[in-house]
Amino acid sequence: MHQSRVWTYAFVFATFLFWSSPQAGAQNSNITHPGEVTALRAIKSSLVDPNKNLSNWNRGDPCTANWTGVFCYNTTLDDGYLHVQELRLLNMNLSGSLSPELGLLSYMKILDFMWNKISGSIPKEIGNITSLEFLLLNGNQLSGSLPEKLGYLPNLDRLQIDENQISGSLPTSFANLNKTRHFHMNNNSISGQIPPELSRLPILKHFLLDNNNLSGYLPRQFSELPSLSILQLDNNNFEGTTIPDSYSDMSKLLKLSLRNCNLQGPIPDLSRIPNLAYIDLSSNRLNGSLPQGTLSDNITTIILSNNTLTGTIPGNFSDLPNLQRLSIANNSLNGSIPATLWENRKLSETERLIMEMQNNNLTNITGSTVLPQNVTVWLRGNPVCLNGNLDNFCGTESDDESDSQISTNSTANCVNQGCPPPFEYIPVACFCAAPLIVDIRLKSPAFTDFRPYESTFEQHLTSGIKLDLDQLDITSFVWENGPRLGISLKLFPVYVDNANNSNTFNRTELKRIMNMFASWNIPSGGLFGPYDLLNFILLDPYKDVVASSSKSGLGKGALAGVILGTIAGAVTLSAIVSLLILRKHLKDRHAISRRRRTTKSSIKIEGVKDFTFREMATATNNFNSSAQVGQGGYGNVYKGILADGTVVAIKRAQEGSLQGEKEFLTEIELLSPLHHRNLVSLVGYCDEEGEQMLVYEFMSNGTLRDHLSGIYKRDFGYMPFNKLYN
Repeated sequence: MHQSRVWTYAFVFATFLFWSSPQAGAQNSNITHPGEVTALRAIKSSLVDPNKNLSNWNRGDPCTANWTGVFCYNTTLDDGYLHVQELRLLNMNLSGSLSPELGLLSYMKILDFMWNKISGSIPKEIGNITSLEFLLLNGNQLSGSLPEKLGYLPNLDRLQIDENQISGSLPTSFANLNKTRHFHMNNNSISGQIPPELSRLPILKHFLLDNNNLSGYLPRQFSELPSLSILQLDNNNFEGTTIPDSYSDMSKLLKLSLRNCNLQGPIPDLSRIPNLAYIDLSSNRLNGSLPQGTLSDNITTIILSNNTLTGTIPGNFSDLPNLQRLSIANNSLNGSIPATLWENRKLSETERLIMEMQNNNLTNITGSTVLPQNVTVWLRGNPVCLNGNLDNFCGTESDDESDSQISTNSTANCVNQGCPPPFEYIPVACFCAAPLIVDIRLKSPAFTDFRPYESTFEQHLTSGIKLDLDQLDITSFVWENGPRLGISLKLFPVYVDNANNSNTFNRTELKRIMNMFASWNIPSGGLFGPYDLLNFILLDPYKDVVASSSKSGLGKGALAGVILGTIAGAVTLSAIVSLLILRKHLKDRHAISRRRRTTKSSIKIEGVKDFTFREMATATNNFNSSAQVGQGGYGNVYKGILADGTVVAIKRAQEGSLQGEKEFLTEIELLSPLHHRNLVSLVGYCDEEGEQMLVYEFMSNGTLRDHLSGIYKRDFGYMPFNKLYN
């Protein structure tokens, strides 16, 4: 009898090897959850992919065949499958629509479709992905309203839907997003009032809804948000609304931008905000005098132009050490202009101060009319300019010089040498290297001029991604509408003397850096605010970094053969070892009575349940013949329904097939780790009242052998080890 059982197991392993072997002509074994494979195929079918970026989505397994943009967990989860952790389809010229099957990727943390041309609505099924941390849909053509279900994503950290055509109101369910720090919904058509319930969000940091159709009142409860650092609502229509006095109590606020919102009333006293750096309340209907309180030393920008403000210029605008721009033009201010605004300002070559006071009723300057280096004051349209000796104040304004600038590498004591493209010469380290080019955009910087902060930004960025300063080159930056700051970066590998290929990043380092940007793992930059990841530009040495994770120089076909051959060899070796172990135990067993002792040794196997005889009898209606679905040399097979509703197949050993208790438990230990698409999983066992039963997941399609032979039989003698997917 034991010889028969050995050959049963041999057939099982032979079947496994057949479906795993490259000689069988099959793809590598699928170990991604089948439901997620189906979902990914549905996602692709909803997209239009003119550049064929997703052409490998019909080859092999998503997690093991490196499908473009699909990133999986490194290990299988409790169900024995790999699962999709991230879907990154950034800037791939995709159009079409988002499939509802996205909601089936139930273990996903990052969903990234940024900077494509996808239209249609946001599927409400995305609200089913409770593990989701980043929902990144900005820069598309999405329309419709925001699904209420998105407000029930318990782990959502970042919601980016900016630069779409989203309409409708903000769901009040968003008040449930207790782990959300970033609401980036600017440049849409969102309407209605901002729900005051959002003031309950405990860690909300950035609230960017500029360029929408919001109306109603500004929620005074926003002052209760303990972590809010950026409130940016420019170009909405809060007609007749005043700025709540409570906004003076926003202790973490760095930037307040309410430009062109049809606001009225006075400006609240913002001097109580300890780290406030940027104020833009321009192009409203604000009235009254300028607040007299002394603002934070961090202030870089004060823009109050195009209102109906009256009174004099207060002394609190003087002695602000980091001030870059003061704009109070096009108001009804009167009186004198205090020269203390610019006196004693000593600015470096990279610093400057611009003061815009045009078109008021200012009559004279008290103090020196000599402007320090890099200080500009514009007074055209004021009575003071009737004095003919103030050309440096009353002349024609020039264009802003800081709109764009190209950065250059620092010099070094080495001779420049020509480098073959795409390599570039790095004078700091004196060698040729291929850079990784990264385009980003600062979405809400709290300054007007980047140049004084460029060095600080370089230190912040290189520290965040764990690179040396000389590995970063800011090649250019340009101010865009918003205002937002586009920055082009080049990152270079470290030069290692006498090392091969030190002029390129190795694959591991390149992926690490890209992941830091794409997963927003770079710590927040304070004044720099949040950033957009616009694009990675991969030069020739890095072209295949997304397509493959292999470090080998083999061709794809050869590499696949090596991998599949290795897998087949490893499985064969495992099968031989397992067969030898089974054979040894089967030889050593001795027959025992069917009614053996009811007590047994305890065994604890992770994922395998110890059922009682009563549970098995109840599941099969006391082993009724109507529940029998098969018969083999081992015994009968019954279809059973467990107490929780799970349908299972129960193999009940007949008296002649009983093993010794030790051998039976050893067999369970050997079978429990086996997980494969062609193997049915072991659910549990029963070993009491003289019975030996194995409980497997139930498959209704018959056996693999029957399907291969074209015959559908009811002999399930080996059924529990083989399953067939439709």
